[in-house]
Amino acid sequence: MNANQLGEAIGVDYRTIRHHLEILEKNGMITSMGPRYGTMYFIAPNLEDSWGDFEEIWNKIGTNPNNDGD
Repeated sequence: MNANQLGEAIGVDYRTIRHHLEILEKNGMITSMGPRYGTMYFIAPNLEDSWGDFEEIWNKIGTNPNNDGD
């Protein structure tokens, strides 16, 4: 998804999405590809490889990353 699509999907304004995407990319959590407005974002390979560890930590802090609110 691009930043606009992400914002619409989770109900967050574009500027907030951009801010968080920049932080996530700076810290190697996501990667980006494409032209400026159409830039698409993806989970970085190192996070994808460690997804089980990420879920374990996420669950310990009381939030489930796979919980879509149902």
